[in-house]
Amino acid sequence: QVQLVESGGGLVQPGGSLRLSCAASGRLFGSMIMTWYRQAPGKERELVARIGGGGSTNYADSVKGRFTISRDNGKNTVYLQMNSLKPEDTAVYYCYTPTWSSWGQGTQVTVSS
Repeated sequence: QVQLVESGGGLVQPGGSLRLSCAASGRLFGSMIMTWYRQAPGKERELVARIGGGGSTNYADSVKGRFTISRDNGKNTVYLQMNSLKPEDTAVYYCYTPTWSSWGQGTQVTVSS
């Protein structure tokens, strides 16, 4: 019911930064709850951050103070700014909206020296 496309992943050194983007289709983006999940090898997919249609945000304890979720409703895009990256942040990051139960394809983030 909605198409989500992530981008912005890559390889960074510990302490570095990346900004992930998730572009969504649909004219009702402004009312959608948008989230970022991540999944590391051998681990369950976990919720990283959430942003509501009204702009409220929530973060996993492991990323508080380092990651920031935001949205640009004019561009139908949600972002995840990731700073002070750690090797433990290495995972495939997925955009997901529970509003439509739709997942993006994922983008790989690797933090390594």
